[in-house]
Amino acid sequence: MRSLASQEVAISMVYPIMKTIAHQGYDPEHFAAYASFDNRLLQDVEARISGEELERLMLAAAAYTKDEYFGLHQGQITEFADLGILGYVMMHGRTIEQALEAYRRYNVLLCSGFNLNWEVQGDEARIRMFLQGAGRLTRHCVEDMASSLYRLIGRLSNRKLQLREVRFAHEAPADREPYAGAFGLLPRFGEEENVLCLSREVLAYPILYADARLYGIFEGIAQETLDTWSRGRAFSEQVVRWMHDCMPSHLPTLQQTAASFGTSTRTLQHKLKEEDTSFQDLSVRVRKELAMGYLRRKEYAIGDIAYFLHFSEPSAFQSAFKKWTGLTPGQYRAQAIEEVRKA
Repeated sequence: MRSLASQEVAISMVYPIMKTIAHQGYDPEHFAAYASFDNRLLQDVEARISGEELERLMLAAAAYTKDEYFGLHQGQITEFADLGILGYVMMHGRTIEQALEAYRRYNVLLCSGFNLNWEVQGDEARIRMFLQGAGRLTRHCVEDMASSLYRLIGRLSNRKLQLREVRFAHEAPADREPYAGAFGLLPRFGEEENVLCLSREVLAYPILYADARLYGIFEGIAQETLDTWSRGRAFSEQVVRWMHDCMPSHLPTLQQTAASFGTSTRTLQHKLKEEDTSFQDLSVRVRKELAMGYLRRKEYAIGDIAYFLHFSEPSAFQSAFKKWTGLTPGQYRAQAIEEVRKA
């Protein structure tokens, strides 16, 4: 089962956060410093971060802007360009259903685990938003996804859509009124799933500016990108998932990893090098992702986390974490707790 920490997110998913911060009148560069985010990552279009890091940035943005509905508001200003090539494929499908199918198929290019599916029951279509594998989408992330989907479907069809129901798995905030402005109704909270319910007729609505020729071109680019990404990242991501599964019982060695994949250490290192990474890089990544996850949970003492991650002593963990993030474990925990409190 994949955790939020092991989900991969394209660095381009940080752009909408920065755009929303600027839209609310704040300085994105100042926010980056506040959130301990390295802005240089935005210069590398191929960079990817963990789903947990995206969640952390969303929470930090909510705290920084003092906007308790940051994800909801971010979704309300989403543009097709924010989705990259996926957005252009959606724009030129024949119908809303074809656009949703493109989202389902190519969203992995943006987020490896966040996705949607839909079903028709009677005269109703139910669009379900979920985190693939395990876990739940966090409040700001799912509200961003829901409000952006509602906005984009409306823009594709050039119609005012009447949602029948909105369901969220998270609990309701104190003030529900902002949701009425976003969706035209008040959602139900504390449900089993995150769902947008609308008339099944919406799926057949034609897309206003559909162009079959452009659809073919953009889908071809999206499929080629997906194939390249899948080939280029498949092996290293398999290794990362396997290492996550091994922890905290043991931190696998290079030899153990090679044996698990039925190959020699030399071949394993060569395959990782072809993907511009190394076994050491992946070990650091897994430890960092797990450390950040554990530190966000108050029940784990920092000494226990050092033990879980197989450091020789807490001071070694403290030094490593400071090198990874620029913060001590205690500073990171305090900041994460404060962000959750304010969000």
